[in-house]
Amino acid sequence: MLYAAAVMNYDVTAALCDIWKIRLQLTKPVTWPPLVWGVLCGAAASGNFHWTVEDVAKSIVCMIMSGPCLTGYTQTINDWYDRDIDAINEPYRPIPSGAISENEVITQIWVLLLAGLGLGALLDVWAGHDFPIIFYLAVGGSLLSYIYSAPPLKLKQNGWIGNFALGASYIGLPWWAGQALFGTLTPDIVILTSLYSIAGLGIAIVNDFKSVEGDRALGLQSLPVAFGTETAKWICVGAIDITQLSVAGYLLSTGKPYYALALLGLTIPQVVFQFQYFLKDPVKYDVKYQASAQPFFVLGLLVTALATSH
Repeated sequence: MLYAAAVMNYDVTAALCDIWKIRLQLTKPVTWPPLVWGVLCGAAASGNFHWTVEDVAKSIVCMIMSGPCLTGYTQTINDWYDRDIDAINEPYRPIPSGAISENEVITQIWVLLLAGLGLGALLDVWAGHDFPIIFYLAVGGSLLSYIYSAPPLKLKQNGWIGNFALGASYIGLPWWAGQALFGTLTPDIVILTSLYSIAGLGIAIVNDFKSVEGDRALGLQSLPVAFGTETAKWICVGAIDITQLSVAGYLLSTGKPYYALALLGLTIPQVVFQFQYFLKDPVKYDVKYQASAQPFFVLGLLVTALATSH
């Protein structure tokens, strides 16, 4: 009897571990770092971040809001509304495979959303804001995530609008949150982050190439479906490279030549890896390209942030 009870307890524990692994898988932790980095860039651009316990703690809370909570919400709700597409492209994923129930998915969506909004409100109080700007940024980002994935708008059905919205969510919003936490949003920051959202569009397209079959079957006009793989490849790298060259030109025009040169220096290896991997085969070399080129891109974001803080 004791043995049977021990086995039952082990099975329950194993099942609980499995469901939490599945929940974590739905939030896609690999997608959190760009948001965390965006908060860091915003804090750096504010010019008011200091290496004190309080400022570091504020940053960490803002990163948790942007990454695990709101990005986790975004990824979970996207998988929920993509379950029919995933049944074609990736039937082994948690929702189409039945590894997690519908009620469990919906509960996760609400918990992550409310946690993210709650942390946004907390940060506004902590920062002493008269206007709850971080909370409203969190609300705006959450709404954008919803209309990106859910009908009737489902922005991702349009390759241009959907990918720009995704780029803005991953670059602009966390940067704005980090900057608002320690300073104020300025017109030049809005311009620069809007430009970088175009680069984010290019980065988002990278993930569309492996889903062409399912997207075409369900009528989603991703750029690889709308323009074909060859043209979409060049749209992708063009959006990334032209954006960074434009930002470098902007920095040069505002009297910051060293930052402009640093950004150009970080763009060169990205172009090399684009030719070496992505332009050869965007599906086969997807992971290699992102692992080799993206670190230079995110470092360029930090260079830009530091430039605006001086």
